[in-house]
Amino acid sequence: MAFFDLETTGINISADRIVEISILKALPNGDEEVKTWKVNPGIPIPLESSLIHGIYDKDIEGAPTFKEIGAEVAAFLEDADLAGYNSNKFDIPLIMEEFLRNNISFDLEGRSFVDVQNIFHQMEQRTLKAAYKFYCDSSLENAHSAEADVRATYEVLKAQIERYEGQSWENKKGEVSTPVQNDVQALHEFTNLTRPVDFAGRLVFDENGVEVFSFGKHKGKAVEDVFGIEPSYYSWMMQGDFPLYTKRCLEKIWARWRANMQSSPSQQTSSAPLGKIVPKTKVTAASDKHQQQQKKTTQGYSKNKKGQPITADMLVNLQEKFKK
Repeated sequence: MAFFDLETTGINISADRIVEISILKALPNGDEEVKTWKVNPGIPIPLESSLIHGIYDKDIEGAPTFKEIGAEVAAFLEDADLAGYNSNKFDIPLIMEEFLRNNISFDLEGRSFVDVQNIFHQMEQRTLKAAYKFYCDSSLENAHSAEADVRATYEVLKAQIERYEGQSWENKKGEVSTPVQNDVQALHEFTNLTRPVDFAGRLVFDENGVEVFSFGKHKGKAVEDVFGIEPSYYSWMMQGDFPLYTKRCLEKIWARWRANMQSSPSQQTSSAPLGKIVPKTKVTAASDKHQQQQKKTTQGYSKNKKGQPITADMLVNLQEKFKK
């Protein structure tokens, strides 16, 4: 399992950049591997962010960009499940933005995601500093240093497992379980109760495993259902200020929906372009007139000439007529 923490220029997943990343890999045999990189974000670090994590513009002068180290980061994470503190809502979607922005291949499918903050907030509701004091009975030094935070996160998870293993927990439906145990899959399920599709939380799975929108006028509606009634919503999101990974997830759903539409004759409306689909019964007078003109134009090439070979002159005339 790879515990990782990012220090950034801010908290906007789409616009902000990484200035430091630290990864602690906890191996099955108990060994640990730690790698930390300072990163040149390519944009100024706002003072308010520097005051939190202590990294200023002068500290990253000469540091590599994410594009330069991204392949190394991806390789280090390749064989690992991912864990962090508030990682599901911030670190994972932000690092995916960096991977996608720089065309670096990294796939989240097949991994488990353990968000230590979710265990903490659902069991105790505190901050990382308080969590470290509560679970580890010690003060967290150098808070907001990526390596100090990621090591504290790892220590907190081990203490949480020891403290809560065997302890029952009741969800909102009244179902009782013992979710905090030394098992990655159990921790993954407990720390992903909202079941995000894209980690930024714009798309989530409902209780039946169907992707639904979690915001806006279509909140709670199945994504594919919205495509059926308003396909332009897809275009609006793809052109809008949404995280790249959200758009990638949306593309996959769109492609699946299109494939299903094409394979189901009763559902086909649509090689139509994005936008409102106009029923065939509502053809406007202008379009009807245009169709009649096209019919008259083409009659000269179809009437009384059946079976004649198409000549180059005929193609030129057609091209001139239709301007194609």
